[in-house]
Amino acid sequence: MHNETTQLILIFKEKKLDLIKISLLLNAFEIAKRISFQKQKNYTRFIVRLSIAATAISVAAILITLSIVNGFQHTISDKVYDFWGQIRIASVNGAPLEVNKQMEQGLHSIAAVERVTPFLNQSTVLSFQQDIEGVVARGFDANSATPFIIQGRGLQNKTDSISNEVVLSDHLATTLNISLGATVRLYFLNVADVQQRKLKVVGLYHSGIEDYDKQFILVDIKLLQQLGNHPNQIEGYSIQLKKGANIESVNDEVQRLMPANWVATTIKDYYPQIFDWIGVQTVNRNVTITIMLLIAIVNLLTCLFILMLERIPMIGTLSALGASQNFIRRIFLFQASFICWMGIGIGSILGIGLCLLQLKFGWIQMDETAYFIKTLPIEFNGAQICAVILGTAIISYISFLIPTLWIKKIAPAKAIKFD
Repeated sequence: MHNETTQLILIFKEKKLDLIKISLLLNAFEIAKRISFQKQKNYTRFIVRLSIAATAISVAAILITLSIVNGFQHTISDKVYDFWGQIRIASVNGAPLEVNKQMEQGLHSIAAVERVTPFLNQSTVLSFQQDIEGVVARGFDANSATPFIIQGRGLQNKTDSISNEVVLSDHLATTLNISLGATVRLYFLNVADVQQRKLKVVGLYHSGIEDYDKQFILVDIKLLQQLGNHPNQIEGYSIQLKKGANIESVNDEVQRLMPANWVATTIKDYYPQIFDWIGVQTVNRNVTITIMLLIAIVNLLTCLFILMLERIPMIGTLSALGASQNFIRRIFLFQASFICWMGIGIGSILGIGLCLLQLKFGWIQMDETAYFIKTLPIEFNGAQICAVILGTAIISYISFLIPTLWIKKIAPAKAIKFD
């Protein structure tokens, strides 16, 4: 401690510093740098490194948590939206609707609407060789994009005739041992009559949502309309929105175009259990971030208190030399800043780096039957990353002010004698 005091006195003499007249800020920075990064081994060096590591781990954990929750929420939501659209139009009482071309044109005039697709669902029995399975045939325009294709292709129909093709889930194909190109039979019950259709399997899809993969097969909507003898009858419309569109506001706009007894409903309202579960992840995220921030703050507060205790003789010497309390406070604020920003920098690199590795290699796998996704998803948000960096720095600086208030209670005479 006496050597450090002597070094400080030499600094003032060599540079002919007058603490009252020169730039106190520059000198405080110089002293903070010397006592933070001096080469000889002491408690200060160990505490500084430990605090930097703790801050880095906290920042990395927050960034990783945000990226995982973002990826998880958006991936699951997009799966549901790809299958059903963000908005569904149906009748108030659940009765079938008639195709309304004028309303479709009105919907396409809404800037946020990307695609409007009529659909029709009907229960059926799928038969292949000696195996049968009860499923729901989801009929839509055969020329529309078929979601989640993993093998083969989607439905196609280049003429006005009915497409005799079907897309199965990989789950059903595996369960019934059906391969691409095979012909399956569908049995439909209409009133008291059972009608059979032979369809060729042209593609396999995999949504990852077990209830969908077990239940739905995809067919041309014209096939279901023919079976019901109602060529213009549909169950409703599914509306796909452009990325970033506000679903609630667009739903209100769509509702204003609806004829009497038609209603537009967001898919979130149709499947609240899925979206409520997704929403719970936000609560988990906020709790995790709060805990990590508290850990970082307590770590930095403890670190600064210990550093100040270790430097009581230095504080007394500087006070005796005429340094003001604000000058001494700046020294420790600069020292805390080194720890804070080095921790934030290392933590940001570590957190973003680990997320990039997961994006590239997908090392972390999940139980798809429980989470609807096989590989842990990652999604970056630039605004959130900036908010974490700036927010951590601001909270840290506010926390730093608390220990420095203790400086004014240190008496120079007692401090110099402190050991």
